[in-house]
Amino acid sequence: MNFLTEELARSIAKDFGTPVYVYSEKELMENARKVLAFPHAFGFLGRYAMKALPNGAVLQILHNAGLHIDASSGYEVERAMLAGIPGSHIQLTSQQLPADLFRLVIQNGVLFNACSLHQIETYGRLINGASIGKEISIRVNPGLGSGHCKSCNTGGPGSSFGIWHRQLAEAKQLAAKYGLTIKRLHTHIGSGSDPDVWVKVANMSLAIAEQLPDVEVLNLGGGFKVGRVPGEKTTDLQVCGNAVKKAFERFAEKTGRELKLEVEPGTYVAASAGVLLTTVTDVVTTKPDSEGMVFVKADTGMTEITRPALYGAQHPITVVPHEEDPPREIIACVVSGHCCESGDILTPAPGDPGTIATRDLPSPKVGDILVIGYTGAYCSGMSTKNYNSFPEAPEVLIHKDGTLQLIRRRQTLAQMVQNETGL
Repeated sequence: MNFLTEELARSIAKDFGTPVYVYSEKELMENARKVLAFPHAFGFLGRYAMKALPNGAVLQILHNAGLHIDASSGYEVERAMLAGIPGSHIQLTSQQLPADLFRLVIQNGVLFNACSLHQIETYGRLINGASIGKEISIRVNPGLGSGHCKSCNTGGPGSSFGIWHRQLAEAKQLAAKYGLTIKRLHTHIGSGSDPDVWVKVANMSLAIAEQLPDVEVLNLGGGFKVGRVPGEKTTDLQVCGNAVKKAFERFAEKTGRELKLEVEPGTYVAASAGVLLTTVTDVVTTKPDSEGMVFVKADTGMTEITRPALYGAQHPITVVPHEEDPPREIIACVVSGHCCESGDILTPAPGDPGTIATRDLPSPKVGDILVIGYTGAYCSGMSTKNYNSFPEAPEVLIHKDGTLQLIRRRQTLAQMVQNETGL
């Protein structure tokens, strides 16, 4: 259960209700420390991909630990600044440019990372004649991707992210047209843990950097894999980083340019630092039919954790009896969510959200707590909130000293409908 004991799980569920996200400040800081220890040759900066878990308290913890911020929308930029993060510590890499781009980027010193030729053009026209904001970053699709599933692959010809590497000349022409200097280069291939793939992409990105003489920083993105269940592999940052470091050193020997390295993990920082507590509300069975199953129904689902329904993602599930109980029989069961949606299954087949799988658990009973592990990343921040009009779940932080703090209240129905105008 990561950082939880059964006693603490019961206490939190009783005091805050379920479903409830629980995060560990200690685990967040330890993961940030590992990122900041990433091997490098000529300087390093770690950014936190805030889309993984955007709660303001979490942003403050990670920023205080030394990480800067990777924002994926103008709204994320503003959210980070509301948490006290200075604009100069935020980089905006977005599929959609905010309407108020000039204020967010230029006036607040946010680093702009252009993700298409159109974005370079738009930015250039916006600041044409201005005396500031002339240095930009560009995101380039190097032609290769990686991921634990197709929808997590953000590189290669099947991805819309970034400027296609064969359009580099056009990007340079547009930058020159508006007097922009490309100082930073960004690539991101998706999620994976293979050091060989990272080195290959690093070399491809360095080859692109060689064609951009003013580039001083190369950001290789994030996507470092975290193993959530047995059989899944966690990226070794030291192994991966040392291989990339050598690539940067070879580049320096060849060109005389010592590039600074940046990475921007989200999952690696937040996944293990969060769990989701939920209560068993019902147990039904389609047995004794030969293909029958035992279904354990919870008071959570895709409204709090969409990854299983979206990717066939696997999360560890632990049964915490609501009261002290003798050992129970281990049974094969399906854990289903509370949404009126056939795909709201928390135990799909690995990588196959359309296929139901069973999980061996101590026979759950109504009132038991289920602890769903590794839900710190891409759960609260990527939920189908308010589907079936279920409210957003609260978030609780366990401080380093063991004290608990509510860092997001449970949403009320009044808050859910407050922007509806009626007839």
